[in-house]
Amino acid sequence: MNTYPHLTSAPHTESEWFQALADLARFLRTPVGCPWDREQSAHDFAKFAVGETEEYIEALAKPNPGKKDDEHAAEEFGDALFTLLASAAAAEEEGRFKIQDALEAAHQKMIRRHDHVFGPNKATTPEEAERAWEQAKANEKVGEP
Repeated sequence: MNTYPHLTSAPHTESEWFQALADLARFLRTPVGCPWDREQSAHDFAKFAVGETEEYIEALAKPNPGKKDDEHAAEEFGDALFTLLASAAAAEEEGRFKIQDALEAAHQKMIRRHDHVFGPNKATTPEEAERAWEQAKANEKVGEP
């Protein structure tokens, strides 16, 4: 895989592709990577992620999606994800946080916010789920479990 120095082998699985994308974001910031990417801060990339996310939303908004539209939506999702990973790679360099820490924090937060799924009080309707989510969010703000 000498063509792409950030890859040691060809990715096949979802987790391997995710790792390849994260490794690419990091590689582009190296001295042999991209000068433009090296100049961007985590904050810069985060601002770019807004535009990429808007393009993803537009791609999903097609009233009658088809194969070409679905491929476009997947591409725009990938662009948004890569831009967030580029922001995280910059944040790592800046000593702000590691991607793994962010992934772990997001996973833990989603488990907490879905207490209506993982806890004893199960939601049976979308409305109950939304109320439980908002309650969990409110509890977090005041420091309650």
